[in-house]
Amino acid sequence: MLVPVGNLLRLRLGHMVRCAPWAPREALRRPLESSCSQGLPCYSSGGTPSGFGPQDAPAGKVHRVPAEHKPSQFDKKILLWTGRFKAMEEIPPRVPPEMIDAARNRARVKACYIMMGLTIIACFLVIASAKRAAERHESLTSWNLAKKAKWREEAALAAQAKAK
Repeated sequence: MLVPVGNLLRLRLGHMVRCAPWAPREALRRPLESSCSQGLPCYSSGGTPSGFGPQDAPAGKVHRVPAEHKPSQFDKKILLWTGRFKAMEEIPPRVPPEMIDAARNRARVKACYIMMGLTIIACFLVIASAKRAAERHESLTSWNLAKKAKWREEAALAAQAKAK
C-alpha cells in the first residue's frame, strides 16, 4: 500500500521512496520514521487507527487484518472442489473473504465448462436420434397429424356416447 508522507511514499513496512526523480540514490531508501507521529494513522490488528483509539501500535508497525470469514459447509465443499485444500480437515475455521471469492469464481467457471460440455453432448445425441427417426420415416409432422387424428376419433366416440 502506498501512503504519502511529505515528499516520500511508504511502500511497505520499513521502507520509503522519495517522490522526486532527482533525489540522491542513497536517500531513496531509508528506514521508516514514525509516520504515526506525523499525523498519519497506523492501523493495528484491531482495525482502528492508532492515535484515534485506545490501542496504540508501535511506530511503523502495521498488522494484516486477520481472516474474518467463517466458511459454511457449502463454502468448504467449494474450497475442496476447486483444489484450494486437499481434505476437509485442512480448512481453517476462519479464512480470508478473498479466498472464498476466488474459490467461488473458479467454481463458477468450472460449472460453466461442465454445462458447455453437457450441452455439446446433448446436441450430438439429438442429432443421432433425429437421424435414426429419419431412417424410420418418422417426423414431428407425422406425429402431430397422428395425434390430432386420435383426438378427433376420441371426440367422435364421446359425441356418439352422449347421443345414446
